[in-house]
Parts: sequence; C-alpha cells; structure tokens
Amino acid sequence: MLLFALLNLPIEYYTLLRIVVFIGALLVVVENLKKLHWLFIFLLIAILFNPVYPVYLLQKGIWMPIDLVCAALFVIEAIKKSEDDSPVTTDNTDEAKKYQRDKII
Repeated sequence: MLLFALLNLPIEYYTLLRIVVFIGALLVVVENLKKLHWLFIFLLIAILFNPVYPVYLLQKGIWMPIDLVCAALFVIEAIKKSEDDSPVTTDNTDEAKKYQRDKII
C-alpha cells in the first residue's frame, strides 16, 4: 500500500493507508518489545501515520521518500519474521548422539 501511495490517488486511499500502516506498525512494536531499535523505528512510523492526530506534510514530494523508507522497513521486518519462523534444520543423522560417558568399560 505504501508503494501505491506514490501515485496520485484519492484522499480516501491515504486515509485508509494511515489506518493500515498505523495498525501494522503497532503490531511490529508489540512483537519487538525487546529489540529497542525496531521498537523505536516502528513507533515513529506509527506516530507519523496515526489517523487520530494526522501529521500533514502538505507536499507529496516530502511523503514519497517517507513512504519508500517505510515500505522497505516493513519488507525487512517481514523477511526477518519469516526467517525467525522457519524450521530449524539439524544434521541428517537419525542415530542417537554418543557421548564419552556412554562408553562401556
């Protein structure tokens, strides 16, 4: 949605964009409470796109790089999240591990 915001669209789209980005940023904040850099970055995005007290920068030229950076940050977060959720693979040996203590004397 942030990439579509680079086009000239009706104001209703940008209102919906504010709501979606605000909710998405808050979800990322909740998931990253222990990672302070992600928390502050997405908290700033939530403040910038909040629909209750909107920030009006009045020129599309100012919003365009903000939209691009925010879109990139959401993509990075999605990739990071998918890597965290991927199953952990171990070596392909099916036999039990053998330790020195298991030696028969």
